[in-house]
Amino acid sequence: MADSPSFTDPHPDLSALAAAVATQMDCARSDLSDLVAFPSVHDAEPQACAQARDLVRDLLGELPVPGLGPESVQVIETSDGSHAVFAHRPAAPGRPTVLLYSHYDVQPSGDPAAWTSSPWELTERDGRWYGRGAADCKGNLVVHLTALRALAELGDDADPLDGLGIRLVVEGSEETGGGGLDDLVAERPDLVAADAILIVDSGNVAVGTPTLTTSLRGIANVVVTVDTMEAGVHSGQFGGAAPDALAALISILASLRDTDTGATTVDGLDFTGQWDGEAYPEETFRRDAGVLDGVELSTAAPVAELVWSRPTATVLGIDCPPVEGAIAAVQPRARALVNLRVPPGMDPEAAQRTLVEHIEKRRPWNARVTVEPEAVGHPFRAVPAGQSDPVHELLSESLAQAYGADEVAQIGSGGSIPLCTALRRAHPEASIALFGVEDPAAAIHSPDESVDPREIERIALAEAAFLQRYR
Repeated sequence: MADSPSFTDPHPDLSALAAAVATQMDCARSDLSDLVAFPSVHDAEPQACAQARDLVRDLLGELPVPGLGPESVQVIETSDGSHAVFAHRPAAPGRPTVLLYSHYDVQPSGDPAAWTSSPWELTERDGRWYGRGAADCKGNLVVHLTALRALAELGDDADPLDGLGIRLVVEGSEETGGGGLDDLVAERPDLVAADAILIVDSGNVAVGTPTLTTSLRGIANVVVTVDTMEAGVHSGQFGGAAPDALAALISILASLRDTDTGATTVDGLDFTGQWDGEAYPEETFRRDAGVLDGVELSTAAPVAELVWSRPTATVLGIDCPPVEGAIAAVQPRARALVNLRVPPGMDPEAAQRTLVEHIEKRRPWNARVTVEPEAVGHPFRAVPAGQSDPVHELLSESLAQAYGADEVAQIGSGGSIPLCTALRRAHPEASIALFGVEDPAAAIHSPDESVDPREIERIALAEAAFLQRYR
């Protein structure tokens, strides 16, 4: 990964389309402002989710593309109670279909005091637009709207897509696992039937650097509970002999990392994965992750391999007494959530079993250790190793020309999008590509999430060019 170059003009072949996209940017900002105003956190804000869903339905129904009117839109409730919004314009005979994906649900805002401005009001500062969902993923939804409107502007009364089939799928619970849409895809594969699937829920390695995400790690979490006594006992009277459940848990969790190299250490897992795409320089990673000066990174392997092609165990949370208000007692019970990320090519269920076995073998003082596996998410590789894919080639060309760049970076992602696996199972013949408006400065899932509007404009231009050219 490299520092961001300055934006250059799009390729001359895209000049007319670029002008059409540029005229849509005021509308893009207005739409994003309306979307960000709804705190659409699935399972926490049902009214806001319903309002966001209805706005998405209306926005898709108003697209000025032949075949994409209100009658093309349907809202379907999924198994987790969320609502997915679909729009479908059938392809003309002999023409392919492209599916455009994004989601309208968002992460909670967290402490409002940690935000410089309200998370639910789109606010411009220093050229970026701030607000929860501005990048992930309402900004990506706006990309679809902007691309299709620009194409319609160029098409006048004619079909700007020359018979190309279009499906839009906007999910309502991606941030809480996306199980509802996954189930719906398995039950109704017809809803997502397409030749090319563009998952616009990713981003660039840096602002101004066009990027394709080619792999995703899967997820295989476990909850570890340690029990040692019937109740807590006085640390002065019993401490030293009494088995401390929290200390036992800390010992177990410490076994997941090598103290010298920082490498994940789970007995039986393969940690030899290699990465042959874009490098991730240490200094760039330190800046992207906000690593404090003097704090060392893992030295077990190059950064790209550690975050994209090898398994990683991370402690996400611990149930134990907080420091403030703690009493002098030896703890009888402690619990932790361990997050295992699994690279492409590794079976997440087998990896989860291996993690469980590793933990169960480490029982300090023969403490009672219970390990509860959570549902797994499978890793994903967009293009199998050693193969080429015309969709990725055309999208790469479109991205490069939209940014006026010579090449497109290809990266992995340590994050998971389980829907990709569900889509591949439903339609194994379809090509799936991942890109989007998120960049390291976007601070997705954190306070002061933001998007660079130039990224919305260039990604929309690339998508519009792809739709224009795809045969």
